[in-house]
Amino acid sequence: MIDLDKIAYSYGGGDLLSDVSLSLAPGSFHFLTGPSGAGKTTFLKLCYGELIPTEGRATLYGRDLAQMSRDDIAMLRRRIGVVHQDCRFLDHLSLAENIALPLTVSGRSPHAEAQNIGDLMAWCGLSHRADARPPELSGGERQRAALARALILSPDVILADEPTGNVDWEMSQRLLALLTELNRMGKAVVVATHDLALIRLAKQRVQARVLRITDRRLQLAGADL
Repeated sequence: MIDLDKIAYSYGGGDLLSDVSLSLAPGSFHFLTGPSGAGKTTFLKLCYGELIPTEGRATLYGRDLAQMSRDDIAMLRRRIGVVHQDCRFLDHLSLAENIALPLTVSGRSPHAEAQNIGDLMAWCGLSHRADARPPELSGGERQRAALARALILSPDVILADEPTGNVDWEMSQRLLALLTELNRMGKAVVVATHDLALIRLAKQRVQARVLRITDRRLQLAGADL
């Protein structure tokens, strides 16, 4: 689905990532670790076509990103759900309306898919907050809402950037349970995180590879995690 072949990405005159290769297959689960500033968010952006590699080849569903128009990339990105680290919402819209926004952008009617929206919110434990505005939500509710919004178009791949960074351990476990359930449904999942305790817990529940960005390169982390 997503293939990175010896890619590099340069920013400000120097390489942020170099000689990075990875293939995301259906049903795979990866954790991405590394110190702040190592390039985890940049790596995820390369995975969903927000950035184009300065060297090497990145393909989404068999198509070379460098040969595609922005409109073509935008169409393919509907098959990839992204949970951003900052969880931005439109404060004047209800939670249900925020979650449904990708439907509107893609030309589908939220009204026609009200049942699907309701089912997804129930799955994320948000049914009782459907009419709430984003400023009224707790940190955990915002993270689950971000996940629901990423899932509304039924993507094949979920990319989550520090999804548990601003929530407590109990909510971290709840979010992990949702992500592992998605993986069991056959979706590929990549989670960028600093939380080694979360990774250890996940490895008891799902077959996950742990990748670390070190010195601009992507490496398979050791078993000491």
